[in-house]
Amino acid sequence: MGKNGLVIVYTGKGKGKTTAALGMALRAIGYDYKVCMIQFIKGSWHYGEMTSSKRLEPEFELTAVGKGFVGIMDDKSPIEDHKKIADEALAIAKQKITSEKYDIVILDEINYAINLGLVKIDDVLKLIQTKPVNVNLVLTGNHVRDEIIELADLVTEMREIKHPFKSGMRAKKGIDF
Repeated sequence: MGKNGLVIVYTGKGKGKTTAALGMALRAIGYDYKVCMIQFIKGSWHYGEMTSSKRLEPEFELTAVGKGFVGIMDDKSPIEDHKKIADEALAIAKQKITSEKYDIVILDEINYAINLGLVKIDDVLKLIQTKPVNVNLVLTGNHVRDEIIELADLVTEMREIKHPFKSGMRAKKGIDF
């Protein structure tokens, strides 16, 4: 995939951050590139990516590490549990990034994990700064920190203009999860 791996960020309050990263993964797999996605928040829930990603193996690997959405949707886990698991996800990310096995490594919802205090910004900055030059690193999630924007090559902000949830419509299978 070349020696000039990029640091790419998908952030913002609008939907589509993880979906954009998965779209990039789908494109890359079309060229037989290897992609790994590590999910920092969504781990304990079942959603479409978990099932469909298996169809993209062996070029695509999904590692869902989180305990689920933090502090919402019936989350009864202590924050310490979320922090411990997020640290495990960060250690897995470091191993995957430095393994030289993947062309793209996606750290899904890592910006949100930083914002919630589950992982330390300095640890993520060090991970970005020490990635091999050929690895493309993608960070998703709202609340991206300025320090990450500074290191990134590409930053895209998803902006919500209209969302059916605001009119009382529930999340839809295949669209939202």
